Amino acid sequence: MEKTQGNDSVADMREEGNCHCEHHHERHHAAHSAPHDSGSEVRTKQYYCPMCPGVESDKPGDCPKCGMSLELNRAYRAPVGKTIYTCPMHPEIEQDHPGDCPICGMALEPKTGVSGDAEDSEMESLARMFWLGAILTVPILFLSLGKMVPGLNIDRFIPALTNNWLQLILATVVVFWCGGLFFVRAWRSVVNRSLNMFTLIGLGVGAAYLYSAIATVWPGIFPDSFKHDGELDLYFEAASVITVLVLFGQWLEARARRRTGKAIEGLLGLAAKTAHRLVAAGEEEVAIDALQADDQVRVRPGEKIPVDGTVIDGASSVDESMLTGESIPVEKTIGDNVIGATVNQTGSFVMRVEKTGSETVLAQIVNMVADAQRSRAPIQKLADQVAGYFVPAVIAVSILTALIWAIWGPSPSLGFAVVNAVAVLIIACPCALGLATPMSIMVGVGRGAQAGILIKNAEGLETAEKITHLIVDKTGTLTAGKPQVTAVVGTPGFEENAVLSLAATVEVQSEHPLARAVVSEANQRGIPLRDATAFQSITGAGIKAVVDGKEVLVGNRDFLQGNRVNISKELTEKADELSDQARSIVWVATDGRAMGIIGISDPVKETTPGAIEQLRGMGIRIVMATGDNPRTAQVVADRLKIHEVRAGLKPKDKYRLVEELKTKGAKVAVAGDGINDAPALAAADVGIAMGTGTDVAIESAGITLVRGDLNGIAKALRLSKKVMQNIRRNLFFAFIYNLLGVPIAAGILYPFFGLLLSPIIAGAAMSFSSVSVIANALRLNRVKL
Repeated sequence: MEKTQGNDSVADMREEGNCHCEHHHERHHAAHSAPHDSGSEVRTKQYYCPMCPGVESDKPGDCPKCGMSLELNRAYRAPVGKTIYTCPMHPEIEQDHPGDCPICGMALEPKTGVSGDAEDSEMESLARMFWLGAILTVPILFLSLGKMVPGLNIDRFIPALTNNWLQLILATVVVFWCGGLFFVRAWRSVVNRSLNMFTLIGLGVGAAYLYSAIATVWPGIFPDSFKHDGELDLYFEAASVITVLVLFGQWLEARARRRTGKAIEGLLGLAAKTAHRLVAAGEEEVAIDALQADDQVRVRPGEKIPVDGTVIDGASSVDESMLTGESIPVEKTIGDNVIGATVNQTGSFVMRVEKTGSETVLAQIVNMVADAQRSRAPIQKLADQVAGYFVPAVIAVSILTALIWAIWGPSPSLGFAVVNAVAVLIIACPCALGLATPMSIMVGVGRGAQAGILIKNAEGLETAEKITHLIVDKTGTLTAGKPQVTAVVGTPGFEENAVLSLAATVEVQSEHPLARAVVSEANQRGIPLRDATAFQSITGAGIKAVVDGKEVLVGNRDFLQGNRVNISKELTEKADELSDQARSIVWVATDGRAMGIIGISDPVKETTPGAIEQLRGMGIRIVMATGDNPRTAQVVADRLKIHEVRAGLKPKDKYRLVEELKTKGAKVAVAGDGINDAPALAAADVGIAMGTGTDVAIESAGITLVRGDLNGIAKALRLSKKVMQNIRRNLFFAFIYNLLGVPIAAGILYPFFGLLLSPIIAGAAMSFSSVSVIANALRLNRVKL
């Protein structure tokens, strides 16, 4: 493909016009069949669950499936004055008021367009409940364990009956006031037939508390098999400590999930708040929301560019690092595109507003990142399948544990049965298993956004680490995509300016970079253009038009020969000579005779050689696939040491190349930036779009590089490897934790070592497993790409 908008921005996304040289007519046709970009559609759901696909809500609350708090969809564009809440784990749950997710029971969170007050409110609420529970649990531990402290002899000043009732009162507050949300979520899980971690917590804590409460109020109904030295053991301290530990884990988890949105919030915070709009009376300062297309805005040194647009007066350099991750400012002059939220440097300029609101590059990036953070990697299916059977299996193991201890356990056998059954329920909470993948995806996608790597979905991120072959286009991908006319050759009887004039007269109706290069050269030489009629674009070949009553052909050599144009041997040799110098050739003919050729150069990007070397060092086989002529393509390939070249390709040929490699077992990534790349991008295992290209290419790709150079591909592949390593590490520890924890909690070590796992220790281990998964995922924020 040979289309680019240079390094300006993702903002310059528009349908290709008519094209001509060697290959570029193929784009115009492809544009009509390309899918529409849905990136700017307004969402109706403001909260979602990152762990349970399809769960969304318009109000905050808990996920009805897994019980986690719904996550704020930070790309959501809410109606003015309306706040929508959703579950972070079940994005289909949405509502217009706060609450809990009906699937998983987690607190719903507001989507973007709303401040973080609701999220902060959830953290503050969990913090209050945790600290209150912790303060009340201290005296419970003192009352429960005080008799075990040598020399304390707590029974002397607090009678046993009073002690039991004090524990009951304090534990009731801790379990039902501080930890009441767990029982609500557990009940919802049963009603919705979606057993989850809160089912196990509710059963475990509820069993320990209920047994202890009955033993306090009606101790006489229990047989001697429940008693130890004639007294019933109470487990108020276990119920209370477990409640506090789970609250602590939920609080830390809420804080961690809040941090996963920092990348998006950082992008949103970069947007300018006001702009200096030019009016008849001079300038007026207006809010960004008041700007409309075609407004003219002045941007002074040091100011943020308010929205996307085009420079119409003045010049400056612009710091685009907030989007591209590159610190070198980009020079901007009249006609160049500028991106909202980037920072103007030393110069002052006037720009024409082109895109506002959800159409801006920044809004589209936020939207893409949010979508990717909510998507699910294929590896998550493994965790989902396990989780589907896990909770019922744990409940069955808990019941079996109780029966075994009640029948064969030492005295008090029924007391041991209750304790060990509760320990099994508590330690087996599958929270760590459920968090393992989505937390890594959320953090990894955010880290990518900070580096100018926009990931459309988690599947592309997972697949990227397996890539073996990279198919790259030439123009706009390997080269800068800013072609210039470097040679004009006329046949006898036709001067250079005559050839250029005729070609520019036809090409002025095309938006292709090569066409613009021809027209620009004619303008620089002061060559007047004439009127062309009967304009006709032939896909992948050239252009026909009538100028001064004569048919003019502008395109590639095959196009002219197909129209029975006579081409001299001398002109052919000159064309081959220019091709050997890596120049693209535009042929011009009239009245059935070739009148000349135009050589156009597009320099290789400065970053390309180093990026190619990096990719080769990563074991990636690179294939150049271009619509340009073979001689020109081979010169560029030799310069970059690319050993496999496919030239003269049309969109369907690139698509077939992808299918050919995949048939041979290769994992294929395609990097391109034009409409003609869209079929190949969509067919590839991973499509990588240059952010400087067309919206159709970006829509067809799984990964978009904001800056648009190959270094971004190397970064994206490294990010993929790091994220997948992080996910596998999380899943490994989550599986191992449960595989080892459940048998130990059931008492498998007791016959050999006399060891039992206290429900309190089980609760601490369960909370630690979730926190460790979150902490491991957050390490991705510090990954060097």
